[in-house]
Amino acid sequence: MELLGMSPMRTKMTRIVTVLVLLGFILGVRGGEARKGKVAESFAYTGISCRRHTASITDFGGVGDGKTSNTKVFHDAVNHLSKYASDGGAQLYVPAGKWLTGSFSLTSHFTLYLQKHALLLASQDMKEWPVLKPLPSYGRGRDAAGGRFTSLIYGTNLTDVIVTGANGTIDGQDSCTNVKIQDSYIVSGDDCIAVKSGWDEYGISFGMPTKQLVIRRLTCISPYSAAIALGSEMSGGIQDVRAEDITAVHTESGVRIKTARGRGGFVKDIFVRRMSLHTMKWVFWMTGNYKQHADNHYDPNALPVIQGINYRDIVANNVSMAARLEGIEGDPFTQICIANVTIGMAAKAKKVPWTCTDVEGITSGVSPRPCDLLPDQGQKKITACDFPAKPLSIDRVVLTTCTYRVNHM
Repeated sequence: MELLGMSPMRTKMTRIVTVLVLLGFILGVRGGEARKGKVAESFAYTGISCRRHTASITDFGGVGDGKTSNTKVFHDAVNHLSKYASDGGAQLYVPAGKWLTGSFSLTSHFTLYLQKHALLLASQDMKEWPVLKPLPSYGRGRDAAGGRFTSLIYGTNLTDVIVTGANGTIDGQDSCTNVKIQDSYIVSGDDCIAVKSGWDEYGISFGMPTKQLVIRRLTCISPYSAAIALGSEMSGGIQDVRAEDITAVHTESGVRIKTARGRGGFVKDIFVRRMSLHTMKWVFWMTGNYKQHADNHYDPNALPVIQGINYRDIVANNVSMAARLEGIEGDPFTQICIANVTIGMAAKAKKVPWTCTDVEGITSGVSPRPCDLLPDQGQKKITACDFPAKPLSIDRVVLTTCTYRVNHM
């Protein structure tokens, strides 16, 4: 998996996990050679830029035995490498092993490279999970009184960050611009990818949207949630999201949009295409009735704007219900476009495959027949559902192939 960030990035996770297994895609080649008793391995990956400085976690005393705490080691390594941010950047290499650690932050102009069979094991020592002040766009913590636990890997206001290697997963993109997530395999008890931008009045006041996001070649298993979720914390706004070539298996829904009165903000200009879905509860799920709020000070008149939601070229099978689309009375979700979609219903599927309230839009070539609020335009092509021809900024970045050599005795 690679995540490329070009402007302020915040990654977060609101629960301590027992094991974070980073699975994904290795970019490049590896090889070995014997020379004077040493074996050299070369690894390659793509990035915005190659790093001038490299180090292994073992250089700082890391022990990958699954028992020894490496929390201080990761902190020391990142802190040491951060001084090279203005001198070509730095890369931290994590070899195969079980690396027990509490939370640690990344830094700008930085690559975290995990070798095959490198597992980051989340420490069960609560002292290694500090409670931080709430994010300014959230107002309060989600899991600790007056604050929030740090995630296993996190960062705030970072630029040019790459997480890659022979495996890799990252989640919880909050108030980010110009981010690419691709070639990822995620098994989750929650949303595989969650896109957020602040909570109620705090997110509105902070005003930092998530935008210019590319999600590509994602495989997701999430029995209780979505492959991709937008919200429900979206009060700073979510815009210009493009997702394509998505596979989901035994996942509750494909793309989920969650919001409510009091959220404010917007979710707009969302384009999704080429999804392959297998054994789903819903293919499409949107709700304006996601009522959890930061506190009682939210403005119930702060209504979200949900518009320009585009889906096309989707095949699904063994589905319980094609769609559940619930806008907000007096504030409908608008400009919904769904085209070229075939949904195979499960043997015990709901009798009514579509339920729609307070939504507006059109469909074309969709089976089973959509609800009346999304009238079928027939088999003719609907260009409104097409991906924009102009790529997002992050897709116009020319990536460089970078190599890293490790010498083993």
